[in-house]
Amino acid sequence: MHDGIEQIREQGHPRPARDLTTLLAALRASAAQRDREGGHAAQEKQWIADAGLLTLAVPREFGGAGTRWSEIYGVVRELARVDSALAHLVGFTCLQVVSIDLWGNPRQREQYLRGTVEHRWWWGNAVNPLDTRLTATATHDGGYLLDGQKGFCSGTRGSQMMIVSAHYPATGKPVFAAVPTTREGITVHDDWDPIGQRQTDSGSVSFARVRVQPHEVLERPDTPHASLRTLISQQVLTNLFVGIAQGALEEARAYVHEHGRPWIASGVAKATDDPYLIQRFGEMHIQTVSAAALAARAADALDDAWQRRATLDAETRARVALATSEAKIVAHRAALDIGEKLFDACGARATHAPLALDRFWRNARVHTLHDPLDYRVRDVGRYALSGTLPEVSLYT
Repeated sequence: MHDGIEQIREQGHPRPARDLTTLLAALRASAAQRDREGGHAAQEKQWIADAGLLTLAVPREFGGAGTRWSEIYGVVRELARVDSALAHLVGFTCLQVVSIDLWGNPRQREQYLRGTVEHRWWWGNAVNPLDTRLTATATHDGGYLLDGQKGFCSGTRGSQMMIVSAHYPATGKPVFAAVPTTREGITVHDDWDPIGQRQTDSGSVSFARVRVQPHEVLERPDTPHASLRTLISQQVLTNLFVGIAQGALEEARAYVHEHGRPWIASGVAKATDDPYLIQRFGEMHIQTVSAAALAARAADALDDAWQRRATLDAETRARVALATSEAKIVAHRAALDIGEKLFDACGARATHAPLALDRFWRNARVHTLHDPLDYRVRDVGRYALSGTLPEVSLYT
């Protein structure tokens, strides 16, 4: 049992309907096949809901687990070790839940947070302010009509609710709302077919005169605390990378122990005694523990900032952003490197397609393209050279 899951149990939360150890084993058993097939993992998502993972980020006052971010990310990592696509879905459901917690008024928090617990809603993400193809037109009663399309809408297929952002031409700023995924005029397209992360349900969504009621509009406050949503999302990705790196290392270790052969010039009888292979595993291990340590440090900083609520100041928030970037850079590199080095460690037979050992690299490659690494290193470099902390942006 790994730390993230064990800590949640130790807090005294109700035991989920499906044992988490059993859940991880079941996801691992079908991960390679589901990666090849893609599509929608309806059965596996039901198992995740049965395990109580959809309400991790819901505050206890609304019946949720009220779990600390460091522990939520621990669960994301555990899932990502065996299936980073479904880990992404859990992380992004938590992200939409926290959007309500951060941006919702008391009525909205009561309705949507308690509703998530009572109905076990999966939440889809249609929030991407850079994609302005979806526009909002104001109605006389304070609501909006939405028309257009959104891309990269993680978790929308099979979801019951979604957070959506739309470009409002009158102000040039986005409008945010919580709406049922099945509302008239919303079409979730089955057009997600990437090289990795194939079961994140991240297709496009079309909106045709979709009605947003006034009480569904979320007012995003311009405060350091409200802006933590960005860092929460970036740490979801960071911990996905850490879990991918850890999972790739575990698969490599298991493969070498079961199938490894020493190289003809090694002078050893077992692959596990090959000095170069030992060195390779040492290097991969160092990368994973470094990435995990920085991710844990960033999550602790986020937990501290989260607890400050309205008293959170801009500098403290910026230091969380710095810690997040530091962790994400190292995790980004670890996931890609170990996903590739796995094959150097395991050899040619490990490329047998049914094993799908390339899924770790492919999953990491898809996610690590979401924002350029160079600009994140630039932000860290500015701090290292001149003490300049990162500014609030869509990615920091």
